Amino acid sequence: MTTALITGATAGIGAAFARRLAADGHNLVLVARDEKRLHEQATELHDRHGVEAEVLRADLSEDAGIAAVEKRLADRKHPVDLLVNNAGFGNKGSFLDVPMADELKMLKVHCEAVLRLTSAAVGVMRERKRGGVVNVASVAAFLPRGTYGASKAWVVQFTQGAARDLAGSGVRLMALCPGFVRTEFHQRAGMGTDNVPGWMWLDADRLVDAALKDLARGKSLSVPDPRYKALTGLTKIVPRGALGRVSSVSGRRYGPTR
Repeated sequence: MTTALITGATAGIGAAFARRLAADGHNLVLVARDEKRLHEQATELHDRHGVEAEVLRADLSEDAGIAAVEKRLADRKHPVDLLVNNAGFGNKGSFLDVPMADELKMLKVHCEAVLRLTSAAVGVMRERKRGGVVNVASVAAFLPRGTYGASKAWVVQFTQGAARDLAGSGVRLMALCPGFVRTEFHQRAGMGTDNVPGWMWLDADRLVDAALKDLARGKSLSVPDPRYKALTGLTKIVPRGALGRVSSVSGRRYGPTR
């Protein structure tokens, strides 16, 4: 039986990955900061699907938390076959309104943790000549707006570059770029969502289904919805200056409310 490790597993996209992978018969390593929620989730998935669900409490904004997950990924006796780097968060406010400590914390979770955990996982996977990594980014990666978008753009570039380097190794890497998804993400960041049109929202379970299909097809980039595929396609042809103006306006309209 294969094992999947999911960061940010207790809510949103991470929880949807956990539900789907458990239903498919994968054992799980669930990673998040809230140990109580982790144990509740592990018990529920074990009872419902009969899989083993290991709990690993870790804060990926701290070196100790990243190191703990690296150690689990490097365990060759109990190897991880699929890594889902999903942990992440948003900061409320425009550039210079957000404290520098919060900006650096975001880069730690979105970039450093993704780099280190991907490297730890892929090292073992390449030895076994099989495995997969899904790094959760965002359609914000294609828009010139703020630290969040910049960090997610790094995730996309890093993942696609690493995927090319590992071509033919049996290890697949894919950047997943969702749009607005109905999760706890915005609530935790203190962001209002009443001004987001209904058509822009995605369902987390359907998102995961599309993502896993794209991973199985060997894609290194997944934008799992026709609406957002069209939007990201436009970013390739719209001049960067105009795109920046549109991004700024849409960010004020559909982004965080103060």
